[in-house]
Amino acid sequence: MRQPACSSVLPPPRRSAFAAPSDGSVAILLVHGLGGTDRDLGSLGKVLQRAGITTHTLTLPGHGGRPEDLYDVQAEDWIATVVAHYRALSVRYETLHLMGMCLGALLAIETAKRVDLRNGRLVALAPPVFIDGWAMPWYRELRHVVYHVPGLMQLMRIPEAEPYGIKNEPMRALVKAKLCDGNTFHYPWVPLSCIREVDRVRRWVRSELNRVRAATLIVHAREDELTSPRSAALLKRRIPHSRAVIVENSYHMICVDNDRKQVATEVLSHLGLGHAAQSSSCTAL
Repeated sequence: MRQPACSSVLPPPRRSAFAAPSDGSVAILLVHGLGGTDRDLGSLGKVLQRAGITTHTLTLPGHGGRPEDLYDVQAEDWIATVVAHYRALSVRYETLHLMGMCLGALLAIETAKRVDLRNGRLVALAPPVFIDGWAMPWYRELRHVVYHVPGLMQLMRIPEAEPYGIKNEPMRALVKAKLCDGNTFHYPWVPLSCIREVDRVRRWVRSELNRVRAATLIVHAREDELTSPRSAALLKRRIPHSRAVIVENSYHMICVDNDRKQVATEVLSHLGLGHAAQSSSCTAL
């Protein structure tokens, strides 16, 4: 079996661009989504920093370059990277939280099964345990057949397309323009071979969720076009110390969409940074 790409030489944990000096007592590791960067989390990192938490980010294998870099990446590479970065940071802080968005949320959950979160808490934002959102085509399950056709996965590309995970129309137009301009904040497409690896992570996550011992917050959009609230419901049911919140006015990219302020409030509250304001646009499961 091929060794994960990060098993021999691991880049040092990267301080977030918005991180400021800290007393070193509390930090959080942020994990981006598929094809993305830490911009997937919008301004949430800055919000956390202003609340006194040192933020750290990472770049998942195959990201930060070109979509073609994803061709040879395996799910083991992603999870090994998150686990290794968490362990490297954990010796520096009394409390180290873990938060991920989309694929990053799945990887954060899986990491929480494998390592002690050092008094930290877990946050899963829009975790796609199921690919059953309203914009998903009826033939999506046929991809599992294509996985077994030699060479075809490398040829097939899954493009970013409307609505780009964003309900807010001005924000969606901005994202579309940046993608068209070749901005590197997000890949314009990913290979189908990469989707197969995400499917493997999804299977891992559904197994043995009772091993997640950290207090867990799951935030999901009711109108998520990629993954329905069924994902949040399953995680809430199977993770022992968990709470799920459904936001009502966003699509998949909840950190940059209409409910981004409510998402930030819920995250701050979960991390013990003040009581979240009551909001009519958030519903707890």
